[in-house]
Order: sequence, then C-alpha cells, then structure tokens
Amino acid sequence: MRSNYDKFPFVEVSKSSELCVAGWENIFAEVKRLVASKNKHKTVICVEVYHGVDTAEIRDAIRANLETVTFLDTGDFLKNAGEIREMVYPFVTDDPVFGKMNTLEIKDFFEMEWVSQAQAELRAIGSGTVVVCGEGAALFADADILIYADLARWEIQKRMKRKEVGNFGMNNLDEAFALKYKQGYFVDWRVLDRHKERLFRMVDYFLDTHIAASPKMVGSEVYKKGLDKAVSQPFRVVPFFDPGPWGGQWLKEVADLDRDEVNYAWGFDCVPEENSLLFKLGEHIFELPSINLVLTRPKQLLGDSVYRQFGAEFPIRFDFLDTMEGGNLSLQVHPTRAYIREQFGMDYTQDESYYFLEAGEDACVYLGTCKGVNAAQMITDLEKAQNGSADFEAEKYVNKLPVKKHDHILIPAGTVHCSGKNAVVLEISATPYIFTFKLWDWGRLGLDGKPRPINIEHGKKVIDWNRDEDWVKENLFNNITEISVNGHSREESTGLYSTQFIETRRHWFDARVTHYTHGNLNVVNLVEGGEAIVESPDGLFDPYVIHYAETFIVPANVPSYTISPFGKSAGKKCATLKAYIRK
Repeated sequence: MRSNYDKFPFVEVSKSSELCVAGWENIFAEVKRLVASKNKHKTVICVEVYHGVDTAEIRDAIRANLETVTFLDTGDFLKNAGEIREMVYPFVTDDPVFGKMNTLEIKDFFEMEWVSQAQAELRAIGSGTVVVCGEGAALFADADILIYADLARWEIQKRMKRKEVGNFGMNNLDEAFALKYKQGYFVDWRVLDRHKERLFRMVDYFLDTHIAASPKMVGSEVYKKGLDKAVSQPFRVVPFFDPGPWGGQWLKEVADLDRDEVNYAWGFDCVPEENSLLFKLGEHIFELPSINLVLTRPKQLLGDSVYRQFGAEFPIRFDFLDTMEGGNLSLQVHPTRAYIREQFGMDYTQDESYYFLEAGEDACVYLGTCKGVNAAQMITDLEKAQNGSADFEAEKYVNKLPVKKHDHILIPAGTVHCSGKNAVVLEISATPYIFTFKLWDWGRLGLDGKPRPINIEHGKKVIDWNRDEDWVKENLFNNITEISVNGHSREESTGLYSTQFIETRRHWFDARVTHYTHGNLNVVNLVEGGEAIVESPDGLFDPYVIHYAETFIVPANVPSYTISPFGKSAGKKCATLKAYIRK
C-alpha cells in the first residue's frame, strides 16, 4: 500500500530566500559584513560546534574566506583521551548497553590551565580578527560574534556508524556503534545540551552543516522566529528509519523507502530528542535539531503542568515497529520507576503501549507470564538459551495472544512483552527509550552478525510475575471506554493503566472534530484514512494536511484545533490516536 507519507515536513518561516545564506563564500561575506559594522580594531569570532559537526570543513572554510591574526582550535586544549575515559567511566560503566546520567560540564573536558593561558593570549591581541573554533569555543573569549554550528542526534548516529565520529574527547572512531551511542546518550549529549542552553541568547548566527559542503546560515532573529512559529501551530519533525534483525517490509511501501534495503525495523516518527526540524525560508530548507525547540520553548510546547513534571524534556515518543514479513521483536521488559531511578539516575521509566496499525492473520503479541509460571525455572531456561545450551520455549512461560488491526495493548513497566511477526506497531511510550531489558532474542544475530546484548540480570529483577493471562486480558488488552458519540464521531479512551502517565484517546470521524488542548501537549497520529486536514477554529494557524500514519505535534500553546477528513478521504471514516500527559 502506498501513501502520501511526507518524509521531509517543514515549518514555513518566510517566503523570502534572502533570510537564509547558503554556501561558505556567502556565509563569510555576511560574517565580514557584521565585522565591518562593528567598526572595532579587534573582533573575536567564536564558532561553537556540537560534537559530531565536521569541524575540519568549517576550519577550511574559515581559512579560505577570512583573514585572521589568530586561529584557535579548541580541540588542542582537551584533556587526553585516557583522562576523559577515566572521568566519564562512572557514567558510562562496564555495561554494554546502560549507563548513568551525568553532572559534568563542558569545561571538565578541558585542561583549564591551558585554557586560562589561551584566554590571556587572546586578550593581549590588539587588532585584527581572532577566531576560536570547536566545542566549548565560548569558554576561551568573550565573543563579538558568536556562531553556533549544530547537528541533530540522528545525523550524529549515522556519522558514528560510518566511523566518521567518535565520542567527545575520545580517539574511538573504530569502536562499536552501540558503545559510542551509549556514551553519547549518557554523557556527550547531556553535557553539550547544557552548554548550548546557556548560549542560545548570545548566538548571532546558527549554522546548518547536516549536508557536507552545503552549509546554510540564519541570523538569530530568524531562528527564533522559526521556533516561535513552530510552537504556535501543529507541526511534524523529520522521521528517520533504521533496519533491524526482525524488521519488515511495510515501511518501505508506506513511507516510500529504499526497496533495496534489507528491511526497516524502526520508523522514528516523533522522537524530538533525536529528530530534525526543518525551517523553510523561500527556496531554502534549514535543518536543526528538534530538541532545540524543547530546550528553548518548553512551556509553550509542553504546557505548564507537563513542564513542571518533566522539565525541558519531551515525554512522549511515537515510533513504528515493522515486522511485516519479518520476525518477532526481542522478548523484553522495562524497568520499574524505582529500579530506573536507583540504577540509572532517571526520574521516570518507559511505560508504553502498542497500537496495531496493521496486522496479518497470524499477528500476535507476547504479553505477561503464564498462569502459575515457575519464575525461577523461566530465568534458568532464559540463561541456558543465552549461553547456547538450549532453546527457550517462550510460549511455555509467556502468553501469546492474537491481535488485529486497531487493537491497543498497554504495557506498564515490569510486563514481559513483545510484538510477533507480521504486524505494524505504533509504539507510544515515555522517552527513556534506551532502557529495554532484552530477555531473549530468538537465537538470532544482529545485522552486524554478532549477538545482540541480552539483559537477563536486570530483567529478572523487575518482572511482575502476577501479570498472568487473565490479568493482562482484563487490564491491558483493548482497555477501551467510550467517552462520547454523535452522528459523525466517536471518542474512546484506549488506554491508561494506573501506573502510566500517558493517556490515549481515539476519535473515529467522518466530519470535522474539535479538539481542545487545555494547555497540554498533544501528539496525534492518523491511524485510519488517507489524509485529513488540521485547522484552527480561530484562524491562528494555516490549515495543515496530514496523511495516513503521520504523527504530528500540537503544542500546548495552541488552544484548540479541528481535524476533518480531506481529499480522497472526504466524507469517509477516519481515525486519529491522540496522546497527552495526564494531569
């Protein structure tokens, strides 16, 4: 089945192309214009970069386009890799998958005595243009012009996989991707985001270097205008897709992806920590990390109550798990809130749910343990299977339940679960998404030909053995309550277990339905119907067309919005699934 799924959604900031400068020559012509306008004997330009940005390209562009009396590369002032490895070890740990959140600052990565010497030398320069470039550039001097070169985490991951990028301050380009990702997740990105947050108000220009040799730059006022525009209307972030050992073929068709790829297991349709956000300025598309919207506009985006509860974090994730013509997901369990806080320093855990967008005749879900299960024997059998001395008979211990399209399965932390093959899951979860304890991976290898990490030691400590077949059917399987119904629409509550903070509502409709945010973030997916149109009852934003399976975000700043069947779906039955944080 094909659709009009949009892989490159954008927020239109301006019709004018002149507000975005493209190409290094034009970018530095603009920088030189600003230098001249300051009319100073000495100008200090700091080019801050997020780790993962190609600083070599930026350095070459600076040397080709600017006359400088001094060029300082911040990488020359970092502690050596051994010292940094020792410093971050308490947060990275020896665990192959999990670490702990850190309290480090960017200055902790530098030899600050050397930095102090560099600061004094820079102050002593009397005239000319001084450039400081790299992570932490603003530590070295008070910038007359501050430029920030940013990069979305998904692009960083691609560069890690290509062995173009290691971890901050480390010489580990050739290290396994999973280990680099772990250190990025627990250390680098937290440190760099804290540093970036402090600089936002001081930045003069933002640089987009996501595409090699195709840089773009916008001024801070244009950038802020784009962020303000995004939190005043429904919008989508840029989805990304990844293959996996159990992946399927559905996403290739629905999202029009590379048919030559072995499969697509994941479709990350709304993970603002890692997705990009696109600004359209005339003919130019400017790419930025969507986390910047969360960091700079948290109250407008999330709402006061969500912000008080979570801070500047986006607490809801929507993604696709495609097993059509693929295999079972790994059998897994998520940590309880107490366990994740004690072991990993996280404030909340990955409660989640599976909404079945598509399901084959043999589609199923593994959910909860069988009645009267022998817990010790199950763990023993899992351990035997993991060391290769036996197979694991999953159905002897875990309930296997048939599912159909539009079933909604709740999965509170502590519940053993996984989706079976020949299904497409819209996974709705809280965002500490790295914390999945795999118990069994069906004896298969990862795409790299190596076994994927199994976490029985963690998993056995959080499994709730009381969640047997009767319990999960009563509490977790299609726990649907009708909220309201009229001639053209029906609203249903499709899920909220007592320990979960994400509420979901499904609306069936063949005419316009009005939604009210009540000052609360809404995340919505069109789960039935070809396309629909989202409009403002008060004309506060332009009409926005969405297509089947697309997820869009409605900021808390938007008081209300309507959704109507549109185009070929006009007058036909459609359905949306909406998630928000329970107050």
